[in-house]
Amino acid sequence: MTEDLPFNPYAADCPSRGLVDRIGDKWTILIIGVLSEGPARYRDLADQVGGISPKMLSQTLKALERDGLIVRQAFAEVPPRVQYELTEAGRTLQPLLLGLETWAREHMPGVLVSRERYDGAA
Repeated sequence: MTEDLPFNPYAADCPSRGLVDRIGDKWTILIIGVLSEGPARYRDLADQVGGISPKMLSQTLKALERDGLIVRQAFAEVPPRVQYELTEAGRTLQPLLLGLETWAREHMPGVLVSRERYDGAA
């Protein structure tokens, strides 16, 4: 831990704790992964992030926009078109979250073996 920084996510009352929670959320990780490929519409995000409900997608997008990690752009067209894009701050998360995704893909076989072993011993 770096104790000279003003925010400490290990402190229960620090606002950075909420940001760590947001970034570590599975839906956030997956949405940022999709947006790493470029801007996307709501429907594209819903299609690419399997299992996310419309309510959870909307809530997560609003929270990411509130935190300044994505920007929502509405186009004055008929029918209306809205797309989402990573901000500069959001793009700085790309290598971190890609590392997490890569780690999960590489280590999943071993995790599955471990789970089987654990569950068989229970």
